[in-house]
Amino acid sequence: MGYVLGKAEGKDQLWHGHVSAVTVAPTYRRLGLAKTLMDQFETLCVDTYNAYFVDLFVRASNHLAQNMYTKFGYIKYRQVLGYYAGECPEDAWDMRKALPRDREKRSIIPLTEPVLPEDLEW
Repeated sequence: MGYVLGKAEGKDQLWHGHVSAVTVAPTYRRLGLAKTLMDQFETLCVDTYNAYFVDLFVRASNHLAQNMYTKFGYIKYRQVLGYYAGECPEDAWDMRKALPRDREKRSIIPLTEPVLPEDLEW
C-alpha cells in the first residue's frame, strides 16, 4: 500500500523530523493514505522526539507533490539549486511544517534567496 521513511536530526532549534520518502502504490492513491502516513510521522516527531518542525525535499518540477504537501500544511521554505544530480539535474524545494514546539513558527519563515546543497545544515 504505502510507506513513509524518515528520521530525526539536527540540533537546538534545528532539531526536526526529516521525510526521506513517502510512497503510495498507484491503486491506493487518492484514498488519503499519504495524509495518514504523514500525520503519523508528524505525531511521532512531536510525541517521541519533541521536534520543532518536519521537512522534506521535493523536485521543483513535481507540482503535484508540492500541492499535496501544501494541503498538508507545508510551506516552501527555500529553493535548493541543483539538489538533484544526474542526467537531468534539477532544483528542489525544501518544504517545512512547524510543530507545536515552535510556538513562534520561526522554522517556517521562508528564505528569500536560493541556497546550494553544500549550504544545507544536515
